[in-house]
Amino acid sequence: MKFKRVFLIVLDSLGVGEAIDADHYHDQGANTLGHIKEKYDLFVPNLQKLGFLNTLNMDENPDVEAYYTIGRPSNVGKDTLSGHYEMMGIESKIPFKTFNDKGFPSDLIDTIEQITGRRVIGNKYSETDEIIQELGERQLNYGSLIIYTSSDSNLQVAAHEDVIPVAQLYQYCEKIREVTKREEWQVGRIIARPFTGKPGKFRKLNNERRDYAIKPPHHSVLDALKENNLSVIAIGKINDVFDGEGITKIIKAPSNIEAINKLTDIMDKNFTGLCFANLNEFDSNYGHRRDIEGYAKAIEELDVEIPIMLNKLDTEDLLIITADHGNDPTFPGNDHTRENVPILIYSRSFLEPKRLPVRNSLADIGATIAENFEVNQPLIGTGFLNELK
Repeated sequence: MKFKRVFLIVLDSLGVGEAIDADHYHDQGANTLGHIKEKYDLFVPNLQKLGFLNTLNMDENPDVEAYYTIGRPSNVGKDTLSGHYEMMGIESKIPFKTFNDKGFPSDLIDTIEQITGRRVIGNKYSETDEIIQELGERQLNYGSLIIYTSSDSNLQVAAHEDVIPVAQLYQYCEKIREVTKREEWQVGRIIARPFTGKPGKFRKLNNERRDYAIKPPHHSVLDALKENNLSVIAIGKINDVFDGEGITKIIKAPSNIEAINKLTDIMDKNFTGLCFANLNEFDSNYGHRRDIEGYAKAIEELDVEIPIMLNKLDTEDLLIITADHGNDPTFPGNDHTRENVPILIYSRSFLEPKRLPVRNSLADIGATIAENFEVNQPLIGTGFLNELK
């Protein structure tokens, strides 16, 4: 074992340029970080020291303090599950269903009404805040379920806690999860979205959100770590993505800053294994909403936290910063974009950090973690632990 603790941070949607097969997804020219940098005077001195900006062109940085490269996506799809699955060595050849254009089919909506005994309203693409403000009063009056989707492969179910208690909403979502395992309706996640407040002032209960994901199709690096009595600490939506498989400790963190704070808290703990965190707001708050300035400021806010993280690491720790897909805020629509992702690798023990060769799969990250802890290698991915010196 080279490193006792590995910290893996996913900057959700922070891609660094179109993937080789971007044309298959109509995403030619996508570049989340590159276009943000073009439109906004991005100030990220701490990330820059780690090679973050060099991942845009893979140019040489002789003064870099971390190893850096990019990962090319190999799984089909450009959503949360496909990216995270690939990262942990799970191959996915069939994309999860999306219903962004026309909403969910009428036979699925009819089935949801039958199994819940509730009328469905909405059934369209929307961001959470928008549809709750639009339909929240109607939901209060009629006790219906607000059903909608976002750009990911998901079916979201919103209800006011005074009309449908949160526990009951969870039960409905569990039933919906079961029926959406059918191939023609199979979405990656069912998401319970309880809210509260009065008309015009409704607000999400973020801490009560619950995701019901499809079970991973086979074991991942997380399972291999857990089976070998190593810690797998999940911060943010990581537990939801893997439906609890391979996780030993769950830490909720609905915002970037909460996830970072939880991560730095864990850095003070003594454990052996992996701490896996997702910073979701890059995607949910800024990418999907095409908010270039908001996205840029969120990157700058992360940059301020980098020295705090690095100072908490010791020579037996490894920090990896990456992303799961792109979400270029300069692109039309609200969908994810098929992009390469940055991979930054830092340890106090490194003697010669530098640019690494391009990785042909995000699975190389999981394979490297498996190599470090001497557990079974995943089905996909090639580790690069021996290149870190």
